[in-house]
Parts: sequence; C-alpha cells; structure tokens
Amino acid sequence: MTFEQLLSDATELQTDLTALRRELHQIPEFGLSLPKTLARVLSEISNLGEVTLSHSISSAVLHIKGGKPGPTVLLRCDMDALAVVEDTGLDFASTNGFMHACGHDLHTAIGVGAARLLSARRDQLHGDVIIWFQPGEEGHGGADIMIDEGALLVSGQKPIAAYGIHVFSKFLSGVFLTKPGVMMASSGDMIVNIKGAGGHGSTPWLAKEPVSVLLEVASALQTLITKKFSAFDPVILNIGWIRAGDTATTNVVPDSASFGATIRTFSDENFHRIRSEAKRLVESIAAGFGLEAEVEFSTATRVLKNNATAVAKVERVVGELLGGDHFMPMVEPIAGGEDFASVLAEVPGAFIFLGASPADHDPAETAFNHSNKAVFDDSVIGNASAVLAALAIDTLRDAN
Repeated sequence: MTFEQLLSDATELQTDLTALRRELHQIPEFGLSLPKTLARVLSEISNLGEVTLSHSISSAVLHIKGGKPGPTVLLRCDMDALAVVEDTGLDFASTNGFMHACGHDLHTAIGVGAARLLSARRDQLHGDVIIWFQPGEEGHGGADIMIDEGALLVSGQKPIAAYGIHVFSKFLSGVFLTKPGVMMASSGDMIVNIKGAGGHGSTPWLAKEPVSVLLEVASALQTLITKKFSAFDPVILNIGWIRAGDTATTNVVPDSASFGATIRTFSDENFHRIRSEAKRLVESIAAGFGLEAEVEFSTATRVLKNNATAVAKVERVVGELLGGDHFMPMVEPIAGGEDFASVLAEVPGAFIFLGASPADHDPAETAFNHSNKAVFDDSVIGNASAVLAALAIDTLRDAN
C-alpha cells in the first residue's frame, strides 16, 4: 500500500469533494441538530462501512472494518456552522442566516474523502478505522456527548490513536501545522451579576449602586491575573459584554449590573485556580460595598494536548505524502478552544491545523475564521483527505 497511489486517488476525488463542500456551504446548520447536513453525509458514506447514528444529536460514526486483525484508529470531522450572516459574495454563499465561517464544511468533505480512500483499501488495513461526523463543536459539547454515548467504542475497542484537521483562512494554503503538548487553550465563559438596590440618580447613596462596583470588579480581575498568575502559564480573561440600566434614561440607579467574559487557560492547574480565585475576588469586592454578587461558569472545553509520538508521525506522513515543505512545526499554542480536546484526553493523538488561504488573497489581509467575510481555499480538501487516511493506515501498520 503506497502513499503515492493514495495521493493519486485523493487527487481524483478533489472535484467531487469540492462540489460536496460547496453544497454543504449553502445549507449550514447550527448546534447539535443538523438534519440536512447529516442526511447529505449519510448519502456519501452509507455504502463505505457500518454507520452508527445517535438518538439525541445529528452525529454519525462510520466504522470501516479492516481485512486484517488489529487495533482501531479514530478520525474526527466536525459539521456544524455558526450563527453568522454571510457576506463573502461567493456564488455558493449561504442565505439562511447561518454560515460555515470556521470551515467545517471543508472538514466534512475531508472526512468523506478519507472514508472513500480507506474503504477502498479496507482489505489491506491492519485493524479498523472509525470516522466521527460530529455536530456541536462550536460551544455545544458535541464531542463530549458522543463520548458519553459510547462513540469511542463503536468498533468494540477503544482507539489507540485519534486525529483531526482544522482549516484556517489566514494560514498559507496547503501547509499542515501542529505541535506536541499543549496546542490550544481551555475556553469557557464567566457570567457576573452584581445585585444592588435601585434608586434615583441624584442620590446614589440612598441606593446600592451596582455599576461602579461592576467596573471595580472588571478592573480587579485583570490585576488578579497579572499579579497572581505566572506570565509563563497565561490566563486570558476578556469581557465581551456589559449590561446595566436602560439607555432611555440616565437618572436611574439600576437594581443590577452584569457582564460576560471568556476565560482561556493553558494548564489544568490554572483552569481550576482562576475560577476559584475570580469568584472569591468578585464576591469580596461586592460585599465590601454592601452588595451581592452571583458568579457562574459555563462548561468549558479542556486544554488540548497533543501526543508527541502522534505529532512526529504527522510530520513524517505529511513529508512522505506531500513533501517537507507542506509541514511547519508550531512554536506556540493558540488561545482558541476546541472540543477535540475531550477526545485527546481519552485517546492519544494529534490535532492538526491546515492553511487554507485562497490563492488570490493575501493571508495577512484575509478575514479570519468566524468572520462573516471568511473564505477558504477548498483545493486543499483532496490532500487533507489523503493525510488523514495515511495517518490511519500508518498508525495501524506500526501497531502490528
């Protein structure tokens, strides 16, 4: 089984996979329920192996049974879009109020391509491959739900390795990037509500004015981070919204004031520590002014940690398949969150970034992922399908 033939077959699939990606781009769906997307995926994969569907979310796991005994490898492809109104001008742009602004339409097409390549070689596989087609990556915990429903064990055994690819609109097209260890941050929300007592704006001392206390809290949280957390194990806390009072009037002291923030951490220790210390600080500041504070934290993604052996395999496989100029080692992690981290907490493996900046765009000027103007070079789909398939083949071969 040669990589040369695998790449040749992937190149032949490129036109079909591009058409599939553009079709999916026009029917984006949000969250955990993706009926149209799932139906389209099933039409592509149902004859490639055994398919297991969830009863609660729009997920599918394709099980490709190898012709020779061996372990299992997992490949993950996410399918959900964002609640973004597209403004790209593409002739296949979405018009339904959602948008594949993070490139998950490419990921789905890549997964279908890898499935075709592996299914065609099933007799030569030294084990099994399961391919996840996952909803709800964008903050809805899709990976955790699939794990809870037993999707890791579809083949009857826990995978020995897991791989996933994510495209980026600002990275040089066709270049794969990854790193061992921490690659992406934990990401979660913090909601703070300061509860006071309303009154007249002319006599705030007769009320319990919450806005100034909220601003005090916002400033103190930044000081907490810079003075109590190491600069070499960063914590990022950014306030995304503030709400208080009514814009129709300025002479009313509102009953409450609130803000929402995102928290990003790069270690398990700081994940727990910032939540504990931030809550204590917020409550103590509010109490110092005679007010109450409510602090809530959302379910957060885990810190994404790559296995060093899997990363070395990615570099070698990409080099053998496409050439060394198609791989670039990452030096620093990024502060984005990703629920594939939950898979990698259970199974050793690697998450891989793939540059997909269109050829007619300057990567420095291209709109970034999640922008309503983000565009992606779908000519990378064939090569990415070949890389995922090759990683599965190589991992199974090395395990025997």
